Amino acid sequence: MPRLGTGIGWRPEIADTVEAMPGIDWVEVVAENVCPGHLPESLLRLRERGVTVIPHGVSLGLGGAERPGPGRLTALAERVAALGAPLVTEHIAFVRAGGALTASPHLEAGHLLPVPRTRDALDVLCENVRIAQDALPVPLALENIAALFSWPGEELTEGQFLSELVERTGVRLLVDVANLHTNHVNRGEDPVAALAALPLEAIAYVHVAGGFERDGVWHDSHAHPVPRAVLDILTDLASRVTPPGVLLERDDDFPGPAELRRELDVVREAVAAGAAGAARSTGTGKPGTPEARTAGGGAAVDGSRVGGRGRVGGGGPAVASAATAVNGPSAAVDGTATAVNSPAAAVNGPATAMDSPATAVAGPTAAADDAATATEDTAAATTAGTVPAGDGVRQRLGVAQAAVLSSLVAGTPVPEGFDRARMGVQARALAAKRAGVVAKVAPELPAILGDGYRAAFLAYARSLPMSGGYRRDALDFAGHLLKLGRPDDPGTRRELREWWLHRAGPAPRPRGLAARARVLLRRS
Repeated sequence: MPRLGTGIGWRPEIADTVEAMPGIDWVEVVAENVCPGHLPESLLRLRERGVTVIPHGVSLGLGGAERPGPGRLTALAERVAALGAPLVTEHIAFVRAGGALTASPHLEAGHLLPVPRTRDALDVLCENVRIAQDALPVPLALENIAALFSWPGEELTEGQFLSELVERTGVRLLVDVANLHTNHVNRGEDPVAALAALPLEAIAYVHVAGGFERDGVWHDSHAHPVPRAVLDILTDLASRVTPPGVLLERDDDFPGPAELRRELDVVREAVAAGAAGAARSTGTGKPGTPEARTAGGGAAVDGSRVGGRGRVGGGGPAVASAATAVNGPSAAVDGTATAVNSPAAAVNGPATAMDSPATAVAGPTAAADDAATATEDTAAATTAGTVPAGDGVRQRLGVAQAAVLSSLVAGTPVPEGFDRARMGVQARALAAKRAGVVAKVAPELPAILGDGYRAAFLAYARSLPMSGGYRRDALDFAGHLLKLGRPDDPGTRRELREWWLHRAGPAPRPRGLAARARVLLRRS
């Protein structure tokens, strides 16, 4: 893997700061936020200076029960090519559920949710990773996510799950040490033990980020300075292996240039401290490199075997399961089957409640993309170490994930075995994130609704889940309010209706006409 050095997540809000910042070796950009044919000028200038740009995907949902959609894989590959990236990264998570596989309403989480660490889920994940590797032109690395809740009946630890994933697919790892801290606080998992079990030689790079704790729950906000606990985990990791790259993530509440530089300096110091500690303890002068087997164990990875499809060599026996009995998760899956179909009316509500052009949006929908994958040939996934997951396995996982997601976004009962309080925290966090992202993609809505925007959106989100992306969600929210005869103020309601008509039609209405119509409506 390439030696990346120290980097920062590129965001439009800090583009100028990142360009001017000394010592930035590389940047990471959210893949879905850039258009291959219209890259931001800031990214183009960085590339011209020789700064590596790596796309970081958030929407493949490789941990989901469905196979990854060809449309999404093609879009990600196009971004890789446009950025000239040496690798691409995604997450071990599911982001949607339902649909044809489970004969239940299609649901979008709008967020990265944890997969159960079971044999079934691992089989599905491995096949999905193979499909993605075959479709992408560069190596793929996957990130461990931050979780607010745990699945009942898990069979593997995170280290075992990731080790076997690497052995069976050759995928690289993006180790997020902030997420290890999150899982320590929220799920009681020891970050030291997790690092010891991870195949550190498979690391592509490392993420660090800040967050905050509230009522005993750690929120991975990416909007706060990196805390000492996360830096300590980074130092521990750097004492075990030399990471090819370390990247600071900051997604909100951006500090000034001087503070950002200081945060990066602190990250560098944590890595240096780990390397110095390793040198003292081993007398070799440096910690192990990713190409060498580390004390943590795991599959040996031959860096020279990395091919265009992103696989690495490695072999060796599979990691032993932490439990040989699978009755627990099977019972949990079966027990949630009835909860999936119950929200059908509520889920379909936004589509049927809006007797309007808003139900037609140009371009393919996520649901259509997912449905297309149901007939995808799985022969490509039948490679050494990976046996295609059967439809029964995918259906069991799909039913369980749909029940969980339905309880989080559609107000259906929490499946048996889950911590209800923690699931409530996750549900509120998802709704709050939806409100925040919709406000960014459709800033006219909070401008029109004023102080009432957030309360109105959260009330809408409690029982009406996303069925597409955030722009679709913005339209559904506006249509929902109009169907209810809201807002109460006639002028505000007319303005919202005009915005909705302008955005919801098959083609945008001329801005001049829309402006004149708005003036006439206000005079009436």
